[in-house]
Amino acid sequence: MNIYTLGPAGTNCEKAAHQYMEKQHWSGQINLRTTLEDALDDLLSSPEPGVLMGCIVYPQLHELVFRHLDCLKLVDHHLMDTHDMVFATNQSHTINRIGSHPAPVSLLNQLKALGASPDIVLCTSNSEAALQCAQGSIDACITTMAAAHANKLEIARNFGPVPMGFSIHLKT
Repeated sequence: MNIYTLGPAGTNCEKAAHQYMEKQHWSGQINLRTTLEDALDDLLSSPEPGVLMGCIVYPQLHELVFRHLDCLKLVDHHLMDTHDMVFATNQSHTINRIGSHPAPVSLLNQLKALGASPDIVLCTSNSEAALQCAQGSIDACITTMAAAHANKLEIARNFGPVPMGFSIHLKT
């Protein structure tokens, strides 16, 4: 059985997919996509059996579910602690632009010393925010510890792991 979920590498969805695949003793592939919407499109167009795994705080998960009641069935859930969520920088002297996936953006409220109000740039995933930060298109980001390390970012604040749920939707 294949799992389709949000990528790129380093997302909490990828971590959950690996745990769930091991728990189920599946030998399929984990397919990481830019958005959960893209993951669903690829699942539905694949001739092979598979599931969509979505983080329960994904902003548009409800729309995906209700638009596809005819071809998706909620069959399970997976609970786990996420990677540590962090505020990371590319060592810019000034933070003018901060990237974040919409789900954890409110973690920025816990940071007092940002100075002037930086622009918030919404990214397709926590890992994408880290990649954009490493490439210099943003100065800092909310991301996972795994993605921050993979992109050689400096950790300015560790918020720790978040107890999280992931829904498992079978293609019918």
